[in-house]
Amino acid sequence: MTNDTRVRPDSETDDAVAAMPADLDRDGIEATIDLIRPALQMDGGDVELIEITSDGVVELQLHGACVGCPAAIMTLKAGIERILKDRHPSVSEVIAID
Repeated sequence: MTNDTRVRPDSETDDAVAAMPADLDRDGIEATIDLIRPALQMDGGDVELIEITSDGVVELQLHGACVGCPAAIMTLKAGIERILKDRHPSVSEVIAID
């Protein structure tokens, strides 16, 4: 028995399913983001999980005051990415998408 989760890669076909480490499951990443979210919301911002790639890249979309904020990249890298990597070691990077 393995400890991995199945996810659909970029391809939309049912035949192409890639194995991902268990710590990259969407529910677990969402739960961690939910712990971070109140701090963002206190400043009028928010974040939405868009995708987790098979190589551990977490794609987020920033909302509210986070959009266009000069400190958003610092928040993303020094805050969100650091916490996600700490709780989910298979996360390789966190990026913001438009």
